[in-house]
Amino acid sequence: MKTMRSTITKFCLVAGGLMLAVAMLAFAQAKPDDDHQSQGDSARVAQVVALDECDPATFNAALGPDFCKNIALGYSTTLADLLAEAAAGTPNPNWDFEPDALKIKEGTIVSVVDQGGEPHTFTEVANFGGGFIPPLNGGQATVPECAGGFSRVAVAKTRLLQGSSLQITGLSKGTHNFQCCIHPWMRMSVEVK
Repeated sequence: MKTMRSTITKFCLVAGGLMLAVAMLAFAQAKPDDDHQSQGDSARVAQVVALDECDPATFNAALGPDFCKNIALGYSTTLADLLAEAAAGTPNPNWDFEPDALKIKEGTIVSVVDQGGEPHTFTEVANFGGGFIPPLNGGQATVPECAGGFSRVAVAKTRLLQGSSLQITGLSKGTHNFQCCIHPWMRMSVEVK
């Protein structure tokens, strides 16, 4: 009975998390209705979701207890597989920012939420490239903005822990590139009009 209750609890948590992720993704991709926003309304928000499918058993065994807090049942990638895929130049597409690109108006807040099982960063870079963990770079050189990892305040300020969020404000007109300095194939562009 206790095992059944535990399984039902896990299923409910997964289902709730998936519904939240889908709702947030739909919100992020929806085009705002300009007729319903006053000209003085500066509270426009564009939602970005960081996703991954880390396998708790293998990630936590190698990186420490509770590093990976993925609750997805049956949908996970081992640490060895993630490293092998990245080394082969075919990084796991389930480590991703959604949506892949945004077009927003100046003054819009970009709110990034980590709905994955492990930490990420959402770091603005001049040009896409490698992060601060060479085995995950697929042969690409580390971009200057990611160099030094979390020992640099500029990178540490962009860290997203599981379930946390980060607000990006004050983006100027033009295109802004963001990537994860841990998993550098997690990339997106934000075009500000």
